[in-house]
Amino acid sequence: MMNEEIPNKSTFSEAALVTEFTALVNAARLEAASMDPEAFRLNWLGRKQGILKVASDRWLKSAPPEAKKTIGLRFNALKDVVEGLLEASLGAGPSDAALAAEAIDITLPGTERLTGAEHPITRTLNEITSVFAALGYSVGVGPEVETDFYNFESMNFPPGHPARDTQDTLVIANQERRPLRDRLLLRTHTSPVQMRTMETQAPPVRIIIPGKVHRNDAMDATHSPIFHQVEGLCVDTNITFSDLKGTLDHAMKALFGSAVKTRFFPSFFPFTEPSADVQISCIFCGGKGCRKCKNSGWIELLGCGMVDPAVFAFAAEKQPAYDPKRISGFAFGMGVERIAMMKYGISEIGQFYSGDMRFLGQFG
Repeated sequence: MMNEEIPNKSTFSEAALVTEFTALVNAARLEAASMDPEAFRLNWLGRKQGILKVASDRWLKSAPPEAKKTIGLRFNALKDVVEGLLEASLGAGPSDAALAAEAIDITLPGTERLTGAEHPITRTLNEITSVFAALGYSVGVGPEVETDFYNFESMNFPPGHPARDTQDTLVIANQERRPLRDRLLLRTHTSPVQMRTMETQAPPVRIIIPGKVHRNDAMDATHSPIFHQVEGLCVDTNITFSDLKGTLDHAMKALFGSAVKTRFFPSFFPFTEPSADVQISCIFCGGKGCRKCKNSGWIELLGCGMVDPAVFAFAAEKQPAYDPKRISGFAFGMGVERIAMMKYGISEIGQFYSGDMRFLGQFG
């Protein structure tokens, strides 16, 4: 129905009103079922040319005073019907034809939902942690932004010591006015957590510390300025180097297989005395010699040693139980990326940090 089809009224009898308003209701219902909701709204409820507006102007304004109330009530009822039809058409959703056009083809394969997996570094960290947890070690954590005291001085790296050069690190800016021991830096190893643990916990202590560390190293195939370590500390009475050897031999066999052998060579670390480098028999050639072990049959993997009495002396300042005359202990540390590269045959350390899903997808 168009607004031009609304005639001017000349009679306002009850019978005529019923007939005319019934015709409008029927017309509205037919158009609501066939027209677009927006077109229907404009045709019936438009402010200037809508059918209800035109009918009101032509019928209600020309009605005698005694008929205005009756016509007004019927207009309100008609408006309620039109608004209800519009609301129903807006909430009805797509038509049957639209649904048929967008029907799901149940013969097609479903959308694949990819399942996440641990990053190889996280997986290796968890494997190492589980090995030592089975030996009774707890896990310690600490801040990545450390003071010079905890990172160097308490680990027996006094100011000016040449060993500091091998652990050149990234320093927080604007620290010049602070005393050297209070200056902030990014930790170069997880050893500060060893000292923080000893300051708050009397021996015996058996703890491993996995975490991220930072050094001012150039990026190459086997080095990165950001990498991960797992360090360990065992302190008690009568701890000997034999305990250290037995612990690490068991850990290497748990990580790389029972056929792996270990051997120890003298080394130097400021926080241990004596110190040693640990090698394992090459897992690629079984110790026969190959390119990856430089035909030696052995691969250097980590460092270790007996805790230096000077380190216990720093801990004893807050925890007197760490008297080096009464207790002893050992410490060790290993690079997580190096172990992961060996376990999974990865030649470039940068692949761990590239975010390449083609690489990471291999570990799903």
